[in-house]
Amino acid sequence: MFHQIWAALLYLYGILLNSIYQCPEHSQLTTQGVDGKEFPEPHLGQWYFIAGAAPTKEELATFDPVDNIVFNMAVGSEPTQLQLHATIRTKNGSCVPREWIYHLTEGSTDLRTEGRPDMKTKLFSSSCPGGIMLKETGQGYQRFLLYNRLPHPPEKCVEEFRSLTSCLDSKAFLLTPRKQEACKLSKD
Repeated sequence: MFHQIWAALLYLYGILLNSIYQCPEHSQLTTQGVDGKEFPEPHLGQWYFIAGAAPTKEELATFDPVDNIVFNMAVGSEPTQLQLHATIRTKNGSCVPREWIYHLTEGSTDLRTEGRPDMKTKLFSSSCPGGIMLKETGQGYQRFLLYNRLPHPPEKCVEEFRSLTSCLDSKAFLLTPRKQEACKLSKD
């Protein structure tokens, strides 16, 4: 009898704790963006990759050799496309250019990567000035990525991102070193 009462009390305590402790709010971006401008206009231009988080280290492994990444997002050749140009500075000093085409999902900010039908990207607001958070999901992985307009945003921004993603069951965390100068973007 005592064990049943104890188990019931622990169960109720767990429910109470769960209802009190919830992850901080992170809202998905809407098609009506900053200052009333339609998505994606406020998000065009240059971005720096700051940090990543995922349930496992393997989901972040692609970023292990990276010192820094700078991106430029522009409108693509069609109204439903975004063109992303990037230069990756590896830890050994090399510059590696990359390009992607995102397809916009009508009525939302969800993005699909051309050539990768399994990959889905969702954009979320960030409490950090000049920041944005992405959630990428694909076949067998899920990761959160933090970007900012500045190559070195306030430490508070990184800590908030880390806290939020930890609450969302991301056990692995990666912070790009950003010790070397960013490579020049080949296209603006």
